[in-house]
Amino acid sequence: MVPTPPSSTEWQLWFDGSAYPNPGRLGLGAVVRGPDGQHIELSTTAHGTGCNNEAELLALEQALQLAREAGATHLRVRGDSDFVVRHLNGNAQTDIVRLHDILARLRAQLGTFASVSLEWVPRHRNPDADRLSRAALGLPDKPATRPISRRRRR
Repeated sequence: MVPTPPSSTEWQLWFDGSAYPNPGRLGLGAVVRGPDGQHIELSTTAHGTGCNNEAELLALEQALQLAREAGATHLRVRGDSDFVVRHLNGNAQTDIVRLHDILARLRAQLGTFASVSLEWVPRHRNPDADRLSRAALGLPDKPATRPISRRRRR
């Protein structure tokens, strides 16, 4: 599937979360870009400790708040967390009770935008949010390698 280009009113948002160790301290990272060149970065820690999925959810929650405060109404959200994308798109449910409240808050928050698309992207297509989530924990950048094509070369 070829991604559609953003509309003239669509905001772009990339999010990522890190737990170190996992479970451990939580680092949140995100990049929000507006249609008129607005650029907002988030790199912060969350209170307490948790797992990587909790960090991803909390990163998205804070990034959505930043986007709303900046005036976003139409949003294209991308993250490399299959957990977050599947759960928020309604394709999965979790038995982890501590994540239920966060997921409910996110669903409510997503419903306040005029339109939202939520897409999974491979880690190598989410480098800035990844870098920001790791930086929040004082961890060095860990660049993702691009997958090698499986096509045979002759």
